[in-house]
Amino acid sequence: MTTDPAPLLHAARVATGHQQHPGGTLYVVATPIGNLADLTLRAIHVLGLVDAVACEDTRVAAQLLTHLGLHKPLRALHAHNEHEAAQGVLALLAQGQRVAYVSDAGTPAVSDPGAVLVAAARAAGHAVVPLPGPSSALAALSAAGDTQASAFCFIGFLPAKGGERRSALAAALADTRTQLLFEAPHRIGELCAALAEAAPQRTVTLCRELTKQFESIVTRPAAALPAWLAADKHHERGEFVVVLHALPPAVVDEAALPPAALRTLQVLLRELPLKQAVALAAELSGAPRKALYQRALAERDAMSAPAPDAEADPAAG
Repeated sequence: MTTDPAPLLHAARVATGHQQHPGGTLYVVATPIGNLADLTLRAIHVLGLVDAVACEDTRVAAQLLTHLGLHKPLRALHAHNEHEAAQGVLALLAQGQRVAYVSDAGTPAVSDPGAVLVAAARAAGHAVVPLPGPSSALAALSAAGDTQASAFCFIGFLPAKGGERRSALAAALADTRTQLLFEAPHRIGELCAALAEAAPQRTVTLCRELTKQFESIVTRPAAALPAWLAADKHHERGEFVVVLHALPPAVVDEAALPPAALRTLQVLLRELPLKQAVALAAELSGAPRKALYQRALAERDAMSAPAPDAEADPAAG
């Protein structure tokens, strides 16, 4: 028995209200990454309104539209034909038609095709309207609980080739910000082993099969990831988003200060007020002033701590 889509389409139209959706416009529509219920009402309304849908895979797009009770002309536009296929979409836009673009899952142009089409549409003078919605990267970040995160870097998939892959991972680990990576099931074991070896104490959140029935989200030190994968054969199945948590400030500060800068700071602290010692140490060593200041506070607290009471020490005397 097929559910009547009319009430859903009506609800989507009502929710969209009086917002205008002019012709000659490209609508970039985010689609579910595993749970159909995550499709927004606005996306449903626009998919019902457009004249054509350009898509990464016509079979996947047709299935989505069928769920909504919609039938639209489909145009394949994927990584291997994006430049050529974009010209066909531009021709439709030039005729004043509304065209939606959807990738197979999630937000287009985020490790998926779409950027070339968007750039071409803008260059031709057409409006591009994004319809935000599901994104596995942002879903993973929201569930990671990375309390140190003040900025993040989206990497997507690492290169497949060995040397390039190792270099890209090393660069990600050297960055103090939160890092977001995608990984396929056949490579997740290799990635976790590399993280465990290169940065065993780095906090990592593995998000597997986000929004799907067997979704799992775990946070572990990198050293513990291989054991978690090995504990259950199902742990390696599905698509992964890997969140490398930001480095804590103490780790960042320590890494930012070379030994010579630390020695300079320690000598100056014995003779000068803290702020003056920090300023002079930064000038002499070239080390970051903020990191020097944090270290100076720690040094001052250590020097001012009271000595242990010898009479209270059972080992004394």
